[in-house]
Amino acid sequence: MLQESVGKVTTKYHTLKTPLTLESGATLAETTIAYECYGSPNTQNIILVCHALTGDAHAAGFHTGDTKPGWWDGIIGPGKALDTNRYCVIATNVIGGCQGSTGPMSIDPATGKMYGITFPVITIRDIIHAEYQFLRELGISGIYAVIGGSMGGMQALQWSVEFPDFVRRVICIASAGYSTPMHIAFSTVGRAAIMSDPDWNNGNYADTGKKPGHGLSLARMLAHITYLSDESMQTKFGRRLQKNTNIGYGFDTEFSVESYLQHQGETFVERFDPNSYLYITRAVDYYDLTKNGNLTEGLAETKAKFLILSVSSDWLYPPYLSQEIVMALTANGREAKYGEIQSPHGHDGFLLENNQLNFLVGQFLTPFTVEDLMTKNPPVICACATIRQAAEVMIGKEINHLAVISEEGQLSGIVTSWDIAKSVAGNHQNLADIMTKEVISVKKTDTLRLAASLLEKYHISALPVVDTKGHVEGMLTSETISFTEVSR
Repeated sequence: MLQESVGKVTTKYHTLKTPLTLESGATLAETTIAYECYGSPNTQNIILVCHALTGDAHAAGFHTGDTKPGWWDGIIGPGKALDTNRYCVIATNVIGGCQGSTGPMSIDPATGKMYGITFPVITIRDIIHAEYQFLRELGISGIYAVIGGSMGGMQALQWSVEFPDFVRRVICIASAGYSTPMHIAFSTVGRAAIMSDPDWNNGNYADTGKKPGHGLSLARMLAHITYLSDESMQTKFGRRLQKNTNIGYGFDTEFSVESYLQHQGETFVERFDPNSYLYITRAVDYYDLTKNGNLTEGLAETKAKFLILSVSSDWLYPPYLSQEIVMALTANGREAKYGEIQSPHGHDGFLLENNQLNFLVGQFLTPFTVEDLMTKNPPVICACATIRQAAEVMIGKEINHLAVISEEGQLSGIVTSWDIAKSVAGNHQNLADIMTKEVISVKKTDTLRLAASLLEKYHISALPVVDTKGHVEGMLTSETISFTEVSR
């Protein structure tokens, strides 16, 4: 399929309907989530995209007037891994940030002034709970997959722990199950650079109008070094001088790598808030999915399928950290696939190696079994119920197919909205009079190819999914299956 851009996009904003209680015990009375949505709205195939440390919700497409697309445009769009012809892709901005979601630059409703340093400390868990509340308020009852790299990978894993029944697939790239002492060390130095800048003013620089740009620039320069690799720096800069042919025997900027880092620092100051940098790096410091110091125990309650990817030259989040996640998941009996992206670019490889990502991620996301697409725990009704009761359930749940069960809880029939409509003309009252009793069903482990063939063979539009005892655990409809895709 031809790979294309999602085109022109806009950032949207949603304010949560209720206060958000944080892990620290503090509460955000008003919380806004900035987000972008790509593809046709489809509550069955939602993919949530989580950004890295200083990212935003603009993951793909172009804003009006932009010449560069969103930060992960290479894998989001028609024909790409996150195929917007198949999935509804939602990208959010984390709370604590400065790109539209509530953070230190937001107005505190209690004071009418900017939060600044009074903003409560947040954790990765808080970020996930804010996103969960946001998705639920959009009417989304579950997502097909969550994906992220670096800090985004932390969020993806946290999703699988906090809401194991909400997410089916998790893609964690260039990340870890906990922050290591080295991660915390780099963050500490970056925060020290900001907080030692006289213009930081104890976090109240908004009062003076003087942003601690020097400190923020140094923090970014330090962090950016960790995103590269020795090989990529040798290739990109070597020992080349920026302007002169001979060294100047002074302390002005001389080497190309010096000029590059200064440019990175200066441009970062233009787009990011210093206090947000403090809050988000601290959230990363606190990130730890181990339980009693054990990652296997910490991931024991997860239920999703996992794709864990590392980058071969990444020394910030080296492959062994991803391999630890895979071993912990495997020890818990979870389905976890591991891959290593071959790249000379270091940690930044997860943003640059689009060809490898499109192949690995696209292959993992392609649905194969009934479980991948079925609606889990669908509403059911007893065969002893009335037609009116069935109609009320179907209208209330906005469904066209309702599984009918016996008093023992086993599948005994299925009723459709068309059956309900016909019952009026036939003046029927009891559900047993109109339901289909000879029901074609599938198991969750059956292939989608089999399910599609059954739908086509029997000219039906839904298949109840039953376990070995005949209990209903899902519903698969023709709306969620493309016969063309399944056959291909």
